[in-house]
Order: sequence, then structure tokens, then C-alpha cells
Amino acid sequence: MEMLLILQLAIILIASKIAGSLSVRLKQPSVLGKLLIGIVLGPSVLGLINETDALEEFSQIGVILLMFIAGLETDIDEFKRTGKASAYVGFGGIVVPLVLGYIAGIILNLSTMESWFLGLLLSATSVSISVQALKEMNQLKTREGTTILGAAVIDDVVVIIALAFLMSFAGGDVHLTTIILKKVLFFAGAILVGWKVVPWFLNRFASLKVTETVISSALIICFVFAYLAEYTGVAAIIGAYIAGVAISVTKYKHEIFEKVETIGYSIFVPVFFTSIGITAQFAGITKHLWLIICLSILAILTKLVGASVGAKLAGFNWNSSLGIGAAMVSRGEVALIMATIGLEAKLLSQDLFAAIVVVVLITTIVTPPMMKFLFKSKSQMESTTK
Repeated sequence: MEMLLILQLAIILIASKIAGSLSVRLKQPSVLGKLLIGIVLGPSVLGLINETDALEEFSQIGVILLMFIAGLETDIDEFKRTGKASAYVGFGGIVVPLVLGYIAGIILNLSTMESWFLGLLLSATSVSISVQALKEMNQLKTREGTTILGAAVIDDVVVIIALAFLMSFAGGDVHLTTIILKKVLFFAGAILVGWKVVPWFLNRFASLKVTETVISSALIICFVFAYLAEYTGVAAIIGAYIAGVAISVTKYKHEIFEKVETIGYSIFVPVFFTSIGITAQFAGITKHLWLIICLSILAILTKLVGASVGAKLAGFNWNSSLGIGAAMVSRGEVALIMATIGLEAKLLSQDLFAAIVVVVLITTIVTPPMMKFLFKSKSQMESTTK
């Protein structure tokens, strides 16, 4: 098993780097090539790589480090300034998919509860793919980039609380008050620890007489925050992002950023991007082709329109608003987790679940080129107005 993992990692690394480079040559974000090569390597095409528990763990570390790096690059002052804009984008990107997803469920002859679940599923957002695209376009530290990250946090928390609310009505063993309390405690605790404990811990750990104490202490903070976030139902990527923000205001920021970026992008992050494609299952896709096409169009347009209108209301011009909306389109691992919960709770049929998995993959693949096109249009517009 260990030797198989080593071979899998070697294949993934060489294939993802080459595919990423080809994607850039074709004037697309490198992440698109990495996603597509995963599909080629996986069971759906060549069958060279199969999904394993070990590969999944590597992938999880990859997305945690990716969001941790995004946190390290966040300008805390800009983050505060974009709070209102993030709220508009976050809620706009929830309300439109929720309502139209519910209507789609009714049209598909789903029950009221199943229809609301479909709407909630389409309201989810995972910006891990968007973060990479923003980095490659030098947009992560802009007002648009900070707004997207803030909106993703809001989206994640609101959708998970709404899911708990729905599950309580569906007869699941869910205590809504407990769930909300755990999330409030996590954010309150994370902010307090990030403010008071993180700088102290970094200073004390850095003084130990062993090698690489600073980067080790940063990774400890990242993983603990990620674990506690996952434990309280917030999502590990949000915990990792908050850990990065907490460290970004310390004197160790630049040293930690350089070393975490080296660790992450040398092995773990490429595995994460490629594994998304590897996990794709296209068996029986022709049976649900029209359903997949219709749901994919619905998923892309509702999030794009909802988040874009929210950004416009917050004062962005239409070019920036559409770029922000595009960055919120990817549903990623958040929607897949929700879909699995829905399948177990009988809120999704097996056929609809299979279709949703493909829809999630499609939203993830189309997000980078959409962002590239819209942010490029934004840059061209700005250059012509100077």
C-alpha cells in the first residue's frame, strides 16, 4: 500500500505540473489543467490512479494549506473594510440559488423538503479553486479578492446552519441551538486565540533549540484551527483561513508564507487539485444527461447572478461584480459533503445524487476560465479608463 501511494504521488505530481503548464500556455489558469488531468488519470479515463483513503488525506491537507496561505496573504484592514460587501455577496449568492433551486425541485416533482434541500445544495460555495485562480491573476489581495474570501466564510456558516435547520424539520436527530452555539463558540474562541494566544505561541515556540521551529509552530496552529472548525461543523478550510489571518499580523508572516507555500505547492496542493478530477464518476451519465445539463446551467447562473448583484449593490462596477460572482460559482467539496448527507437522510435519490456529483464537478471546472475571462475584462476596462 505504501509503495502504491508513492507511485501515485509521483504520477500525480508530474502530470499536474505538465498539465498546469499547458493550461497557462493556452492562457487559462493552471488549476484548470490540474483538474482536467485528474479526470484523465482517474477511473473515468485511463484508470492509472484510483481514489484511496491515503490520497484523500493528502488532498485534505492540500486544501487546508491552500486556505492557510490565503489567510496569510489577507490584508486585515482591507478585510474589515470589505465586511459589508462580503455580506451582500454572501447572502446574494445564497438567496437566488436557494429560491430557484427550490422551484427546480418542484418542477422535478420532488417533495417540499427535498426541493428546499436542492436549493440549499445549490447555495453552497467552495472557494479553494477560486483562491488559486485569484493568486495566479494577482487578484487575491485586491478588494475583490478580500470580498470573495469574506463572502465564502459567510456562505459556509449560513448554509450549514440552514442545513441543520432543514434537517431538524426532516426528522433528523439535530439540535439546532447546539449547532449554532458551537459555531458561535468557535468563531469567538478563534478570534480571541488568534488575537492573544497565536503571537505568544509563535514567540515561545520559535525560541526552542531545534530546527524550523517557526514553520512547525505555524503548521500546528493551522491544523488545530482546522480540526476545531471541522469539529464544530464550520469546515476545516475556514479554520485554516482564520489561522492564516491570525498569523498575518505577526512579524513571522513572510517567513511562514514562503515556507508554507513551498511545502504546499510542492506536493499537497497539486494532489488536492488533481484528486478532484480523480474522484469524478461518469458511469450512467447519459441516463441523466439532460438533468445534469439543466442543473449545471441553473447552478452556474444562480450563483453568478446572485453574488454579482450583491457585489453591485455593495458598490462594485459590473466588471468587478461579475468577476466576484464567477469566483463564487464553484461548489467543490462543501456541496459534495452536503449531497452525501442528503442521500443518507433520503432527501436526495440515488439518481439525483449521481447527477449532483457531476454538476459539482462542472461548476468547479468552469470557475477558473470564467474568472480569467471576467477579471481580464475588468483589467482591460481599467487600463482604457486611465
